[in-house]
Amino acid sequence: MDVFRAAERLMAMDDTAWRRHANPWSGWTRMLTALPALCLAIWSRVWLGWWAAIPVALALGWIWLNPRAFAEPERFSGWMSKGVLGERIFLEHRKDIAAHHVRAGHALTLASLPGAALMVWGLWALWWEGAVFGMVLTALPKVWFVDRMVWVFEDWRRSGREVPGVRDDEL
Repeated sequence: MDVFRAAERLMAMDDTAWRRHANPWSGWTRMLTALPALCLAIWSRVWLGWWAAIPVALALGWIWLNPRAFAEPERFSGWMSKGVLGERIFLEHRKDIAAHHVRAGHALTLASLPGAALMVWGLWALWWEGAVFGMVLTALPKVWFVDRMVWVFEDWRRSGREVPGVRDDEL
């Protein structure tokens, strides 16, 4: 199973969504709010009981809506924009990029799993320290992943290939 493709399909990312998600506001707000909002929503079961399903649904809705919520950037030259576009290249052209990028992408995704497990355990057991530390340990490899995707983007451009969904004069 290709977890990257499954996530892309689940998010229903088309050209317009990718372009809008390349807005640094989209990338940064997603990185800084999505996981904390979901964790807080799950934790809210302590106060809300089954009504916590509402904040969980809202958090999941934000995760889906975020790539669509911001306007396309005027330029796609910022670090976060390149990271998002590099991720698109990684997803759509994995066979055409350097093997070390593919290995790094997989390794960084796997590196987030221990943190995710700790976060889930903390949320389940209502151990806030575990939930918060796990969330941080989950997020750090994601930041590193985005940085690697900037490298993918830069290598792709240096090879003279077109970036999917973006004209050269927008870069």
